[in-house]
Amino acid sequence: MGLYRERILPVLVDRACGTAGLRKWRAELSGGLSGRVLEIGFGSGLNVDHYPSTVERVFAVEPSATAFRIAQRRIGGSPVAVELVGLDGQSIPLPDDFCDDALCTFALCTIPDVDAALSEVRRVLRPGGRFFFLEHGLAPDPGVAAWQRRIEPLQRRLADGCHLTRDPIALVRGAGFAFDDVAQQYGAGPKPWSWFTRGVAICPDLP
Repeated sequence: MGLYRERILPVLVDRACGTAGLRKWRAELSGGLSGRVLEIGFGSGLNVDHYPSTVERVFAVEPSATAFRIAQRRIGGSPVAVELVGLDGQSIPLPDDFCDDALCTFALCTIPDVDAALSEVRRVLRPGGRFFFLEHGLAPDPGVAAWQRRIEPLQRRLADGCHLTRDPIALVRGAGFAFDDVAQQYGAGPKPWSWFTRGVAICPDLP
């Protein structure tokens, strides 16, 4: 699985997650970003083309060297500077209250300890900072959800731990964020993979 995980899967993910339909969702989500932005699960840079002019700098967290290498063409064509600062969203090497906004697209499904990652996002964001996320997850329809549970063991093996049944709203709320905006709907493609949640959540003051 080493060669598949390190060399082949990032290319497949780049293609699967770079469709025209998903580009529209990414553009709608990213348009509100500003200041210093933390992006966890940076991947192959599919959000780079959608950074607005209000973004000063992006601090990227991405474990895959292949994915980040694919991203170089997109980074090179962007006016926004991107700095790779870490490999693990569960331990982000940035100071407390350092970033104005954070961004995550199709990564909460895969991070092994997603609660730890969201805790790190909350730590790195300044109070009042916003967490922008776009994720697939557990569908509201019982029949679709049943198929998701059947397929998930194979999905996790083939897609480097990707879960089909995580609930991004529950995860983000459980990390202590307050929701500012959220939208959910099916996208194009088979329903077990296409129940999407696009949200913006506010980082409260840490206790």
